Amino acid sequence: MLFRALSLCLLSATAFAAEHITLRNGFTLDCVRREIAETGRVRLFTSEQSYIEVEPNAIVQAEFFEPAAPSIPAEKTPVTNNIQPTAAELRQILTTAGAAHRVDADLLAAVVRAESNNRPTAVSRAGAQGLMQLMPGTARELGVQDSFRPSDNVNGGSAYLDTLLTRYHDNMAMALAAYNAGPGAVDRYHGIPPYRETRAYVARVIREFNRRKLEAQNNITAQAQ
Repeated sequence: MLFRALSLCLLSATAFAAEHITLRNGFTLDCVRREIAETGRVRLFTSEQSYIEVEPNAIVQAEFFEPAAPSIPAEKTPVTNNIQPTAAELRQILTTAGAAHRVDADLLAAVVRAESNNRPTAVSRAGAQGLMQLMPGTARELGVQDSFRPSDNVNGGSAYLDTLLTRYHDNMAMALAAYNAGPGAVDRYHGIPPYRETRAYVARVIREFNRRKLEAQNNITAQAQ
């Protein structure tokens, strides 16, 4: 009966913009659509390209909702408290959030660079917002008041990244893959999923993280001479 109910939801989902899904393990997410895989598992798409797969009985609740449509193009969407921080201000935001959530500030800086190119007003096609590109549902769960306020966004993104690093025992690559593609995809493949976008994202963030660490080390060496 549960599998049939899921199929009916799939047929009717076109009348709704999104679903707020609650899983048996307590994890919640917003999905834009569902599909039934050949294995019988349910694919929950968090964007048009990213999804996680779960067993049908892992879904305990699904609530349809209609996100508010932007009245003007995303790149021109008016936001509040979104003044572009200076390099020094952004560094302080990253350092403060990193200390609060036990995440290396250079790693946060690399994620912010990859996600939004340091633009607090960035909005993706899927609706992810701000410096660390938080989906509205994720932002709500993290208690983020304004995803376009740099300090709020980074604090929420840092908290989420901290949970992923804890989940994957400080394996940076797997945590980053989960940040991009969702933890369900990482768990399914027991590592970085074979998605071109996700693999490129992980490589880009780690490359930027290593560059920052090398630059800091070179600065220390130069000052010591």
